[in-house]
Amino acid sequence: MFNIEEELKKLPDKPGVYIMHDKDDKIIYVGKAISLKNRVRQYFRKNNKTKRIENMVSLIDHFEYIVTDNESEALILDCNII
Repeated sequence: MFNIEEELKKLPDKPGVYIMHDKDDKIIYVGKAISLKNRVRQYFRKNNKTKRIENMVSLIDHFEYIVTDNESEALILDCNII
């Protein structure tokens, strides 16, 4: 079983792309980050989220990520996944 809190602790402080999935494994969001650790954790903080982000986060069942060597690679990968 995917434990979001435990997985958040494992995120690297590296650039990459993250992919959010719902309970049916449908991709609901793809994003890029300079620091996966910082960016993905932002979604799960309790404060300063828009209603749109709150709604999306309520649907997240699990996430995955792909580490890249730099921000440019993350941008290219993000575009290719989308």
